[in-house]
Amino acid sequence: MDLQKFVDGFELTTCILSVEKFDDGSYGNVKIVCGNKAYIDSIENPFNGASSHMLNNKFIPGSPYEKYIPKDLNFEQTVYRCAFEKKPAHNYLKLDRFDCWINQYTLPVASDEPNIGYCSYTLDITMEADAGIMTHISASTASSVLETCIKLRSSGDFEQSVGDVISDIRALCDANRCCLLLIDHNEETCSIIAESIRKGSPDEENSITRDENFYDVAKTWDDTIAGSNCLIIQGVQDMNVLKQRNPIWYESLMEAGIKTLVLFPLKQNTETLGYLWALNFDPAKSHIIKETLELTTYFIASEIANHKLLRQLDMMSSMDLLTGLYNRNAMNRRVDRYINCADPTPDSYGIIFADLNGLKTVNDVEGHSAGDRLLRRAAAKLKETFADCDIYRAGGDEFMIIAVGIPRDVLEGRIEALRRESGDPANVSFALGLCYEDSRGDIRNAMRSADERMYADKEQYYRRYPERRKR
Repeated sequence: MDLQKFVDGFELTTCILSVEKFDDGSYGNVKIVCGNKAYIDSIENPFNGASSHMLNNKFIPGSPYEKYIPKDLNFEQTVYRCAFEKKPAHNYLKLDRFDCWINQYTLPVASDEPNIGYCSYTLDITMEADAGIMTHISASTASSVLETCIKLRSSGDFEQSVGDVISDIRALCDANRCCLLLIDHNEETCSIIAESIRKGSPDEENSITRDENFYDVAKTWDDTIAGSNCLIIQGVQDMNVLKQRNPIWYESLMEAGIKTLVLFPLKQNTETLGYLWALNFDPAKSHIIKETLELTTYFIASEIANHKLLRQLDMMSSMDLLTGLYNRNAMNRRVDRYINCADPTPDSYGIIFADLNGLKTVNDVEGHSAGDRLLRRAAAKLKETFADCDIYRAGGDEFMIIAVGIPRDVLEGRIEALRRESGDPANVSFALGLCYEDSRGDIRNAMRSADERMYADKEQYYRRYPERRKR
């Protein structure tokens, strides 16, 4: 067959790929045998739409594909499966190395050589995701993805919903372990939010993700995936590639007895939220795993991003951003829950009001930046003194503390210590009022009494230090 004439018949960017099969079932180099004008332009012409994301090289027929794009195990496995198993493939994906979406097709091409297989590779590039193309999947894959979406939304418990999905994915992969790990590059931490382990498998005792320094491993995964949309290790040959890319992680996997793995990044726009991975899976299922998880992880990442946003909004509605304490909204909600019996009133509790002395003077004399610094120092002191309590910034210079289950004498001792410190002008100074209830008394009455005692304490403070009275 005249492969050049064959490929010239395609209008879309197309090339012919060859791959060599060895007797042991492994494969050799994937080479670009020839390409049509659109494909060659995508390599040689820097102004071509595709080539802006590819290397500007001279095309040489018969060259290994890595001359033009980074080595990609998923790409190689697709080519091998198409060329020798005669399985055509369609993928629509976004790769990190390209700032675009790639719609790609591979079709088997006849070969006269028993150990050399051929396939055509056609791609079309879109700058934005096309939902219509994303839904061009098999019925079984569509059913799995739909079931995942329903489970993610079927419960108010986010972690339970994700846990159910991870169990399903482990079953799909026929893996010993499947895990969903979140990563925070700002805090340099990672955490497992869902995990499923096959009963009786060696992985039940495997603590590979429990190391407190595991972030140092996880932060290398983006580079290990090397610009692709996932990493699927099916055996020794793929493991050797992993050994070259990430020798430290490779050694860790070898020690843990890991022979196959699936690793998908969970991305929202350009941010990596975490990773989904499966260990010691069935390589025979790699094609359906890839097809299913490419879309499933898209929805999981979206749900994680939504969950994080809701948590941030809840935090912003409940936290005072200046001091890091709970704000007045959170205080009112807590009090309302006691009043409406949504939460049982504690058997014993203390209400403490603390008013920061001297804030107005600092604001007037030194400016509001100095006043903000004083408020942060005051918050830090309250956190230090009442670390086992809930502390709220009730107003500009006023704080309220709810102390549950702490003896009266302990709270009184802490308050007296703060009063003694308030006498030193170098220290943060508070006027303080405590009301202690040991018979489930009405919290509104306790708040009223604590507030009155705080104002009485403030008057005593200014009688002792009249020069510090607010102007």
